[in-house]
Amino acid sequence: MTSLLSPDTRIKVSSVLNRDTVSYGKQHLIDGSEETCWNSEQGLPQNILLDFGSPVEVQKIALTFQGGFVGKTCVALGSSPSSPNNYNIQLSTFYPEDINPTQIFDIQHKEPIQRLKIIFEESTDFYGRITVYKLDVIGVHH
Repeated sequence: MTSLLSPDTRIKVSSVLNRDTVSYGKQHLIDGSEETCWNSEQGLPQNILLDFGSPVEVQKIALTFQGGFVGKTCVALGSSPSSPNNYNIQLSTFYPEDINPTQIFDIQHKEPIQRLKIIFEESTDFYGRITVYKLDVIGVHH
């Protein structure tokens, strides 16, 4: 098991607070700094989309939220390498706690995917904002 994130991993997010990508952009999800974060606009659902570029098996997802801006209901969907734009593989649904420390979620469904979509269906924030300081995806390359 190793981190599936690399400089080649393409990341897209549903929104960025005030469109301020320098301060709150997607790059802060994986920059390793505890001082930076991705911060979404208000409104639900929000999502993070990862394209690994080749087939992987996701085993765990690690997220570090800012308390008060936590995704309460999260759905992880995958797309097969043969159909990368079709997120029809239900990997897991998980329910993070409204806390600051890193939380690790096991992925029950083991199937090779090329893209991962993490959907935040609910938020602990009244306005539906999500703040993530760290994201990691653990698994194996196929």
